[in-house]
Amino acid sequence: MTDVPPHDDDAEAYAEASPDHESALWPGDTGELTDRSRRALLELIRGPYLSRERSAQNWSALLADQVAITMRLHELFLDLVVDADAEVAFVRAVADADNDFPRAVRTQPLTFLDSAMLLALRQRLIAEDVGRVIVGQDELYEELQVLRASDRDDTDFERRLNSSWSTMVNRLRVLHPIRGSAASDEPTRAEISPVVRMLIDADRVRALKAAFEAVVAGGTGIIEEDGAEHDGRLADAGEGDES
Repeated sequence: MTDVPPHDDDAEAYAEASPDHESALWPGDTGELTDRSRRALLELIRGPYLSRERSAQNWSALLADQVAITMRLHELFLDLVVDADAEVAFVRAVADADNDFPRAVRTQPLTFLDSAMLLALRQRLIAEDVGRVIVGQDELYEELQVLRASDRDDTDFERRLNSSWSTMVNRLRVLHPIRGSAASDEPTRAEISPVVRMLIDADRVRALKAAFEAVVAGGTGIIEEDGAEHDGRLADAGEGDES
């Protein structure tokens, strides 16, 4: 006679029969991670990243329980990337040419201008390479003016720049706005997150630079419509609120 696997209806009975343990957070909880380590794991999966500056307790829990958290991420086909110096971490899909693994987290599609702004931020971060790196909205926009197509007016291009700036601040969270003296002031300066260094690998940097140089040399500017997707995507960055 073959063994019959338990039905889903037996799950509750199994949980009730399981002995209590130190990490249990509710009756029948079979999880082994502590409360704070679970919150760190959840923040990593929600993305786009976890940092000591923005979430000190979850960062400490990650470092203390990194092996166990990494094991759980691997069960979801995810790799953990940690930069101890920059004190940031994020997850990305496992890359294996011999296997087509399912994707557990959403990717963030970027327009050409989004990619250009992200690369410009990365270059500034690397160039200064010490302490906090602050960028002004106006100076960043001026740097990217070379990508404006000749048939697009300033108002249209600024609208697109504003959209990319908003993506950096609100969706990717790689820019942290610095408010002015008045509460009503719109922030026009922002601190660049160290995570920018890790989000684009060397191969992608070379490909982006080549594409931008071709656009500038051709004098055609950016030709795709807003919302167009390119093959470059952030490291499986999702979005979500901090827990």
